[in-house]
Amino acid sequence: MKFTKTLIKGKLIKRYKRFFIDIKVKNKVLTAHCPNTGSMMGLLENNNDIWVSQNDNPKRKLKFTSEIIKVKKNLVGINTHFANKIVHHGLLNNLIDEFKNCINIKSEVFYDKETRFDFLVKKNNEKIFIEVKNVTLSRIDSLVEFPDAITTRGLKHIKKLIEASKKGFKTYVLFLIQRQEIDYFQIAKDIDKEYYNNYLLAKDSGVSFLAYRCKINFKEIIIEKKIKIIDGR
Repeated sequence: MKFTKTLIKGKLIKRYKRFFIDIKVKNKVLTAHCPNTGSMMGLLENNNDIWVSQNDNPKRKLKFTSEIIKVKKNLVGINTHFANKIVHHGLLNNLIDEFKNCINIKSEVFYDKETRFDFLVKKNNEKIFIEVKNVTLSRIDSLVEFPDAITTRGLKHIKKLIEASKKGFKTYVLFLIQRQEIDYFQIAKDIDKEYYNNYLLAKDSGVSFLAYRCKINFKEIIIEKKIKIIDGR
């Protein structure tokens, strides 16, 4: 996923009302849209370097959008709207081992009247549902976790994937890690125990789980490598 314009660097002042971030750029305070519904735990220290994109569409209320933040020495992608675009690029370019040479890639596919999964692909004559979860939380060096807050939506998706798996579909959850310098992933069971319990149930019911780390720079964010999932049983 490539950025279409040069990103603007600033310093983080604060995030508020979930969808707003104030940043300082050359002694001016700008308000940017924050396309991230998570808690962003561990990312929002005052004065962190942050990069925003600019869109001059007059219909937009805010012309700036937060894209990348620097935490310690690591770049973190914070625009969760890009997660599916990054995965779609990975599917098209065979960057995800499990889905190499898949065909008929479809996005935002209805499973039933109330539930959509992020992707439906076909490989070896099998239909595969893929649900993508964006990951940024890191409380221990080299380890990321999901979720960073209780996730009702994530829990619903896991339960529906279990149902789909029992009906004969191949089903995957792909944890997309928009952080550098990460080697391991685990479920944050201290944050959402119910999600963790259903994650274990899903594994036993045939749902597969993958974690892939991204390569991040100021021109693009793309899938880089698969990392190990720690069960924590």
